[in-house]
Amino acid sequence: MTERTPELFYTKLGNGKEVLLLFHGFGQDNTAFTPLARSLSHRYTCYIFDLYFHGKSKWAHDEQPLEKKEWSAILQLFLLENQIDSFSLLGYSMGGKFVLATLEAYADRIHKVFLLAPDGIKTSFWYNLATYPIILRKLFKSMINHPDRFHSISKTLNRIGVVDKGVLRFAEHQMNTTQKRQRVYYSWVVFRKLRFELSVLASRINQHHIPVTIIVGRYDKVITPESMNDFVKQLDEPHVIVIEAGHNFLSHPELANLI
Repeated sequence: MTERTPELFYTKLGNGKEVLLLFHGFGQDNTAFTPLARSLSHRYTCYIFDLYFHGKSKWAHDEQPLEKKEWSAILQLFLLENQIDSFSLLGYSMGGKFVLATLEAYADRIHKVFLLAPDGIKTSFWYNLATYPIILRKLFKSMINHPDRFHSISKTLNRIGVVDKGVLRFAEHQMNTTQKRQRVYYSWVVFRKLRFELSVLASRINQHHIPVTIIVGRYDKVITPESMNDFVKQLDEPHVIVIEAGHNFLSHPELANLI
């Protein structure tokens, strides 16, 4: 029997001379970037991906985690098929993890990196609880069919002030249907190996003189501006932009100009 392989779906937009690979956030698909890609289409040829468990991409290995080596091989196939030698990267929220994994594997082929409220720079304590210890991971999975358990935990965390209310509201919005809860569980569990040593990433960025622009929302409770500090201070020439927004700022009118 032939082993199934993951299917990574993407759309192509624009005809600029430079290539830009874009990775969306949790709960989105490639269409989240359509307005931005159109604004950039004179400069970039944009390839916008559906991440696994989102849109039309399909993961073939159930709860088996996506290893960084496998991601490198998947992307290498894409680059060969499209005859792409060098490129820039843009990732929003969860898509930041895929930008960092690509950066780690292909630093010598990357022109620029844009990180928008990126996940992957700092991993939260609660994410570790949900995805690593097997007992707690089983509890988290049980919430797919028993949402009352999630709501009970949320109320407790809110009451004791451990987690910001804005973060809990964001989580509750992403967990309010069975389909959404499945997507949360499988995304978190399958992507759990996409973890990074900031010093290694910074070293590769500095070695290859890759311009990095980090854009964060001043009022973001999910990916705070402060959570970028440890990474930024290791970069030779970081470009950090704090905009007047929360976490969801892909429709911000100045975003295309900043990029």
